[in-house]
Amino acid sequence: MNFAAQILYSRVLKNRSPRDRTREDEDYDPFWQRDDNKIKKQDAPALCDLHCCKDEPIRNGLIGQKPPSINPERLKDFGEEDYLNGDVKTWEMKIVSRNEELLRDALSRIPQSSSRTSLSSSNKLIRFEDISAAAFKIQCGVQKTPCMYSRLSKQYGMDIYLKKEFLQYTGSVKERGVLYLLTSLPQDQQRKGVIVASDSNFSMAVAYHASELRIPVFVIMSTSTSPARVKMCREYGAMVISYGTTAKDSQTHARRLAQENAYLYLEEEDSAVYLSGLGTVGLEVYEQVPKLDAVIFPAGGHCGLLAGSAAALKHLNPRISVIGVEPESFPVLQQSLKAGHPIEDQACSNHHFYGDVSGLCFGSNSLQLTGKLVDKVVAVREEDILISMLRLLEYERATVDAEGAIGLAALVAGKLPELKGKRVAIVICSGNLELHLLQQCIARALTLDNRVCRFSLVLSDSPGDISKLLEILAREEARVLDIKQEHTFVTSELFTVEVTCTVETRDKIHTAQLRNALLERYPTATWTER
Repeated sequence: MNFAAQILYSRVLKNRSPRDRTREDEDYDPFWQRDDNKIKKQDAPALCDLHCCKDEPIRNGLIGQKPPSINPERLKDFGEEDYLNGDVKTWEMKIVSRNEELLRDALSRIPQSSSRTSLSSSNKLIRFEDISAAAFKIQCGVQKTPCMYSRLSKQYGMDIYLKKEFLQYTGSVKERGVLYLLTSLPQDQQRKGVIVASDSNFSMAVAYHASELRIPVFVIMSTSTSPARVKMCREYGAMVISYGTTAKDSQTHARRLAQENAYLYLEEEDSAVYLSGLGTVGLEVYEQVPKLDAVIFPAGGHCGLLAGSAAALKHLNPRISVIGVEPESFPVLQQSLKAGHPIEDQACSNHHFYGDVSGLCFGSNSLQLTGKLVDKVVAVREEDILISMLRLLEYERATVDAEGAIGLAALVAGKLPELKGKRVAIVICSGNLELHLLQQCIARALTLDNRVCRFSLVLSDSPGDISKLLEILAREEARVLDIKQEHTFVTSELFTVEVTCTVETRDKIHTAQLRNALLERYPTATWTER
């Protein structure tokens, strides 16, 4: 009897609609799979696995089909907010639908049997679809760095947003282009390995990401490379070999090793693959800062970041001004644009302070994109770069190098008055500054900013005179950094002492007040010019 009752009850439940059953069930879960769908559960990998897949082409998933309802145990495979807003399907259809062909094109431009990359041989300019494909593929391997409102905005009369690319793992934006380049290599070349020959940010990014992708990587550095750079590159997982006294010797040795061992010799060029990876910065800036008026990038010889990001920004909003900034001492990009072809200036190839922005103009693709899409290129002095490094350290607690600070230097120098009152994003692209150079840069910047000054005066060699000098400095609220007395090499009267004092002040106005107070008491005091 009980068995017959169970059969009848099961038939009644089967004839009911799912809606009727949910009304009777107080514990109904809206994410549970409904019976009327009759959709077979599929084993779908996580989105991150799809994005980072290197062995197989990227697939669109369930395009053209009705997406199955989400079971509770499958919520971990989806971003809840994206799924509920319907963004997953739309975004994948828009970006991924055509990118299998684009990625195959990118692979075909990489010669498998060559000992170096000849990607720049293709004069085809990158498209927005290329940048979208790069963003889709590298999103699990690089940081989506913040683009934050800066306290410097009030000081310069505009809304400033800083894109902090120096927060990448290796401290440089070059990771974006390098990761997309490495993941686009053929499988057989990934097994053989890659080799680079420099101590630049590009080599550091190759060392780290090749190790993460389990690609054998070799870095050839000259014997003059700083020990800190060599140690850091080895910690990233690369095999570091010191060879030669110059960068040219290291490059020659690296090419020979690549030819003998079938390694792929990589150097920073303006291939479509590399530029597409760098162009993802423009996508992120546009997404993170609404209603942008202008974006400022570092320029110079290696203008791949400027060119790639300009391609993305101009496609999304042609009204956004894209501005490049390069050193006044090495205006390589301005000269190349004026001449219509890359200019090779050997005088700026190895400048320790400027880094990559002082390098040679490495290709025509970047130059064509820059001439076509970039609105303005300005040059700044070394003094402006140093002061901008100081501003970023004080206001943003950001320790950056010259390449990272050169964008803000254009505002410090007053080279862009048309941006007053507008919304501006500045890309801080690099933070790899060696400690000994950091100390020199900050000390020099404080002097240029009229916050550290030095003066000399002659006093009588009596116990009370120096104490009176210190009383004046204390009354004027100047902080004494150093004080020296010279008795022997003095050309003035006997029983006198020459006192040289280094003090710290608040700003230029405070320095002028201190100078007037000292000249009033000591008319013969002399000030050391900057």
